[in-house]
Amino acid sequence: MKKIIALAFALLFAVPVLFAQTKAGKVDTTKHPTYYSCSMHPDIVSAKPGKCPKCGMELILSGKEQMKAVATKSYRCPVHVDVYSHDPGKCPQCGRKLQLSAKEQMKAEVGKVYTCPMHPEVALNKDGVCPKCGKALVEKKN
Repeated sequence: MKKIIALAFALLFAVPVLFAQTKAGKVDTTKHPTYYSCSMHPDIVSAKPGKCPKCGMELILSGKEQMKAVATKSYRCPVHVDVYSHDPGKCPQCGRKLQLSAKEQMKAEVGKVYTCPMHPEVALNKDGVCPKCGKALVEKKN
């Protein structure tokens, strides 16, 4: 329970810092290592996927890596749920296009703003017609 509370506080303080850097135009370009571990032997840690040397089970993303994947924008393969990436692309296992996670799709929908081409001061969060002139609203590009 203490670990969950500590993790919640860490996320609470880390998320605003990430958004502040994004707003300021700063991007973290450093490569961060990804760690895999055995679900039966958490002391076994590897920088790449493979098999556990003790029991032969597949190494999976460590708990910390799984939380990072959930907290950051991620793309997932519709077929291979364990395949994810922070960048759009194709699944290395089947070649299908990676899709935004459901959470990211929902965030994108909520963030849409529609405006009137004739009246830019009209801004609505749903598609429709301008209340001033009746023209169709268009999605505002940021």
